[in-house]
Amino acid sequence: MFIGEYHHAIDEKGRLAVPVKFRQEIGRKVVVTRGLDNCLFVYTQKEWGTLAERLSKLPVAKANTRAFARLMLAGAMELEVDRQGRVILPDYLRKYAGLKKKVVLAGLLNRLELWDSAAWQKYQSGTERNAGDIAEALGELGV
Repeated sequence: MFIGEYHHAIDEKGRLAVPVKFRQEIGRKVVVTRGLDNCLFVYTQKEWGTLAERLSKLPVAKANTRAFARLMLAGAMELEVDRQGRVILPDYLRKYAGLKKKVVLAGLLNRLELWDSAAWQKYQSGTERNAGDIAEALGELGV
């Protein structure tokens, strides 16, 4: 289970250190893909397999399901975790998420999200301002 917020830096070679807390669960390989809200999603191989299976069962005739599957699958890259617990993030994924040097890894139970630090702060500020409305909407859904 991934939870928490971790501030890290991407080095000049595009490497990102995975928080020590998550290294054992992640193992030697992760799958990184384009996420929503201009961040990257980071999955364990097991969790990625579960997601890919669900995506493969979506109806191909629906434009939205095709678009979502393309976003998630075509943008995905399997990355090896080196002995120091680092991954090299492909340039196209760093550009998609606007990642510069300072980044935030946010744990969201079954995945990690990777954000540019400034974008994360902006997103969090907006979410915190609207927390009451968000809670009310989720309350209607039984959460």
